[in-house]
Amino acid sequence: MECTDWFIDADTHVTEPGDVWTSRLSKKFQDAAPKMIRTDEGVDIWHFGSTERAIPVGATAMAGWPEPFPSFPKNLDECTAGAYDATSRLAYMDEIGAWAMALYPNVGGFGSETFLGLKDPELMLECVRAYNDWLIDWISPDPRRFIPVMATPFWDVEAAVKEIHRGRDLGHRAVLFTSAPQDFGMPFIGDDHWDPIWKAAQEVDLPISLHIGSGDFSDQLHNPAHFSAHGIAPTTVSTSMSILLTNGIQLMDVVMSGILPKNPDLRLVSVESGVGWIPFVKEALDHGFNYTRAYNEKPEFAKLPSEYILEQVWSCTLFEEYGIHTMLDDIGEDRVMFETDYPHPICLYGEEVREKIDAAFGGLSEASRKKILFSNAAELYGVPEPDRAWGGPSGDALT
Repeated sequence: MECTDWFIDADTHVTEPGDVWTSRLSKKFQDAAPKMIRTDEGVDIWHFGSTERAIPVGATAMAGWPEPFPSFPKNLDECTAGAYDATSRLAYMDEIGAWAMALYPNVGGFGSETFLGLKDPELMLECVRAYNDWLIDWISPDPRRFIPVMATPFWDVEAAVKEIHRGRDLGHRAVLFTSAPQDFGMPFIGDDHWDPIWKAAQEVDLPISLHIGSGDFSDQLHNPAHFSAHGIAPTTVSTSMSILLTNGIQLMDVVMSGILPKNPDLRLVSVESGVGWIPFVKEALDHGFNYTRAYNEKPEFAKLPSEYILEQVWSCTLFEEYGIHTMLDDIGEDRVMFETDYPHPICLYGEEVREKIDAAFGGLSEASRKKILFSNAAELYGVPEPDRAWGGPSGDALT
């Protein structure tokens, strides 16, 4: 069955233009501000603190690029305009039928961890605030159709709480947080240290986004021996998939920590990690929970771990078909959202988007399709209903 309605894309990224920070930081920090520089070879890279980003800018915006990795656009001039320009993004959204898109960063890291490299706490906080201000400015061509996800200075809980409240007032719809703060020398996510974060998120009624790669995965991406032994493309595949699966491992830790039963209004989103592993994780956690009698140590658990996952954890599906076709009852259709990961290397792009939607969801009931493709995300992020019908891949919206 062909799906012809609008959908909401629960995970895309913005390729930040070079003046995000230089145009917003105070004069005091101009010299230390993160900067995009173009090398003598014409490659755009980010200079961030004392180091340069290992991945060039173009590697975050490969949508439409004709060659596979390790080939990528050298600079922003070669990237698809929708990666960094909001008006062009809206035109692309009309083309594929995406009524709204959630927006995640690149440069600051998928959990805001890159800011730690700046070393100066005052500068780090200014950079987070500048990014959050910039993202709200970026969506100004049509704020209804974007879901801005705010960065957080998680290394400073008090500052993070203040920024969560400020971000909600600005118009942000979700809070980006790291799944593995212990990777950066901080307490594990279930430690009481983080309780003010969960309280603030519930106070402002914003979900917490746990995006893949929000911990320290540098060893996985920069291992020449791995590339040499297995080849560039095979290593890229296995490394990318392992980062997706890491979210499942981290989510198990989050659930067993007791965060969810202690914070019944807290909503977590596992971003870009898929859904096919959820039935196994639910069953495994319940088995281990009962076997170890963990309820004796965790009296806050009034229900099984699997029940907290079903009630308080949303997840995003990208390329999967098997899990949607065979395990949707166990996964829980009320908590699944669709994503394309545009404009990243493994993203769905152009005609692929509708082809995947039809292949994965075409056989579902109309009610199930609407939940996964639109309603679940609309309710979670407060996205308004479309004011027109989608006109098909020509990009012409019907009035």
